[in-house]
Amino acid sequence: MSDTDSFIDEVTEEVRRDRLFQLFRRYAWIAVLLIVLVVGGAAWNEYSKAQQRAAAENLGDGIVAALAADDSAARAVALTGIEVDHPGGAAIVNFLIAATSADSGQIPDAVAALNGIASDGELPEIYRQIAAFKALTLQGDTLPVADRRLQFTALAQPGAPLRLLAQEQLALIDIAEGDTGAALDKLQAILSDAETSSDLQQRVSQVIVALGGTPQTLQRSQG
Repeated sequence: MSDTDSFIDEVTEEVRRDRLFQLFRRYAWIAVLLIVLVVGGAAWNEYSKAQQRAAAENLGDGIVAALAADDSAARAVALTGIEVDHPGGAAIVNFLIAATSADSGQIPDAVAALNGIASDGELPEIYRQIAAFKALTLQGDTLPVADRRLQFTALAQPGAPLRLLAQEQLALIDIAEGDTGAALDKLQAILSDAETSSDLQQRVSQVIVALGGTPQTLQRSQG
């Protein structure tokens, strides 16, 4: 290789290094930013997990302390004072408020707590349906029959998680109104449903017998 070729190669290499250095100086901030984002993201993820754990522990401690009160009324008041910033945690607290309020005879407070759960669109449907169902059962003596029937009918729609329990309540409304035939039809339908639990089967069978009917499943087993 001639001295000229060697000189050209050296110059070319020097120019290449200069360009790379300039590019690095110009775009190095992107690499730094990516590193910061990756490290920061991992740190934030750990921080978030730690915050969630701390919040769950604080909620649990608050619930335990509230339930340690001497009577149901005091427990309900203590539970009401718990601050929760997560829908799931708020639902748990409201379920407990409803239970302690009902135990102490404060039915309106219990119903209000349950209706708060039932109307929270951020909660899973099963939570909302359970709350709505329980609120209705607590208002058996105060809510007009037509309103209870309408709301239980909504809970008894096909595919609803509490449809069989809602149908049972509708049958009990029929019995209270003296419509034994309609009640028996609903109870027999529950009894023949493949999703009916053994406890519900037993309870429904007892009501059918009390009404003078014969549970259809018992007829098939005896045959």
